[in-house]
Amino acid sequence: MQLLRLGAMGRERPFVRDDDGILRDLSPVTDEIDGAFLAADGIARTRRALAEGGLAEADAAGLRIGAPIARPQAVVCIGMNYAAHAAESGSHPPEQPVIFFKHPNTIVGPDDDVLLPPDALKVDWEVELAVVIGARARYLPSLDAAGAVIAGYTVSNDVSERDYQLEVSGGQWSKGKCAETFNPLGPALVPADEVDPQALRLRSWVNGESRQDSSTSDMIFPVLSLIQHLSQYMVLEPGDVVNTGTPEGVALSGRFPYLVDGDEMRIEIEGLGGQRQHARRVML
Repeated sequence: MQLLRLGAMGRERPFVRDDDGILRDLSPVTDEIDGAFLAADGIARTRRALAEGGLAEADAAGLRIGAPIARPQAVVCIGMNYAAHAAESGSHPPEQPVIFFKHPNTIVGPDDDVLLPPDALKVDWEVELAVVIGARARYLPSLDAAGAVIAGYTVSNDVSERDYQLEVSGGQWSKGKCAETFNPLGPALVPADEVDPQALRLRSWVNGESRQDSSTSDMIFPVLSLIQHLSQYMVLEPGDVVNTGTPEGVALSGRFPYLVDGDEMRIEIEGLGGQRQHARRVML
């Protein structure tokens, strides 16, 4: 089962793709896929509606794919969570999870353009597994408790401007992470009980050339450990997004050029779907 939001930006509507691959209108269950829907047992209600035959088949031909979760309150990110990526960044693997934040309005649909800031010269791609929270997470006592608050998983591109992140950061990373459109998300939210988060292949390409090809099994801090850890320092709310880090193969490594106007990024995660964006320079 996959939950999707389709339609023009700001006017997306909820849909579900059933286990037979048929797209169905989810509006009899909810008018939005957001934190409130997830907190109100929305995934279980969707499954019941599918089992009861209560959702009509939908024709979404030509509709834009939006981010699969609306209006997250927070986008929490984990840095250097793959040892090879830490090494290509010139760092040792961290002993504790590295945490930074993206502004929630960075989130756009999986195929929307990524806008390069007017003076940005070092914009980078990062394929990541994203966790969507389904219940309030506060001082979780165990990994099982962490698993219980996860609604599902989706694909994230943690776009970054490396000069902003490292040279003018003042010691933190968010300046390089928060430009508009810097977090394409989707295409779909896949329920947590249908995904093994530590056995997924992640890949990225730029202009058709391979950049990243790794597995979530290589994470330094696995997903459940991350969610439990975060809950000791902040309260995660339903609908919040946690980006879990990227593997090696980014431009920061020095092996590849940074993005320029017109470049095409393509990223995918096994079983969760793929994205395709074009980089477009903002002209003032």
